[in-house]
Amino acid sequence: MPRLLLTAAAALMAAVPPALAETALPPAISVVGEASIQVPPDLATIDGGVSTDAKTAKEAAAANAEAMAKVIQALKASGIRDEDLQTSRLSLLPQYAAPSRPGPNSLTGYRASNRVTVRLTDVSKVASVIDILVGAGANEIGGINFSVAAPSKLLDQARDKAMADARRKAEIYARAAGVTLGAPLSIAEDTAQTPATYRRMATGLAAAAPVAVGEETLSVNVSVSWAIKQTQ
Repeated sequence: MPRLLLTAAAALMAAVPPALAETALPPAISVVGEASIQVPPDLATIDGGVSTDAKTAKEAAAANAEAMAKVIQALKASGIRDEDLQTSRLSLLPQYAAPSRPGPNSLTGYRASNRVTVRLTDVSKVASVIDILVGAGANEIGGINFSVAAPSKLLDQARDKAMADARRKAEIYARAAGVTLGAPLSIAEDTAQTPATYRRMATGLAAAAPVAVGEETLSVNVSVSWAIKQTQ
């Protein structure tokens, strides 16, 4: 009986079609094409707000709400739209004195913080908005971030250049190997938008401080595998 089972198993293995067996990958040349485009940003975000200290949580929250309302009112009065204002952080935390001896820390009060992110589609207004924030009572200016609002068309230009770079590299390898390129077997993209400038700003900074807009770098990397053919 064991011999019959072994014979049947061997016959079954022999009946497996070759297509189900492991298939060798076709000959190919794989390269990475690279391209980048530098463009001035057309979108900026500014993070700023108010931190308020008081003896009780209720007092800290009330004072902070009043101070932040003045900041928001000043921003809206300058022409900032509601949809371009977004609360980015809201907190109420106890504050403790530095311990001078072993034992529990002494509670000294509470700190309420409220920060808002301002979105600007006109980057030339960054300095003036910072001045408005500070003038209205903001004592926290977290930073400025610049970006490109609609990078798709610009990335399309980079894609063309990256693909051309991939072909150029593949043709160099093909000539060195004595073969010719066939059709692409696979194409995979990796894109990135690198912020050109990010400014972390000190409390009390006024619009007199220069704000450098710089440029954004839009990058595309494309991995391409090309079939190869023997030179005739």
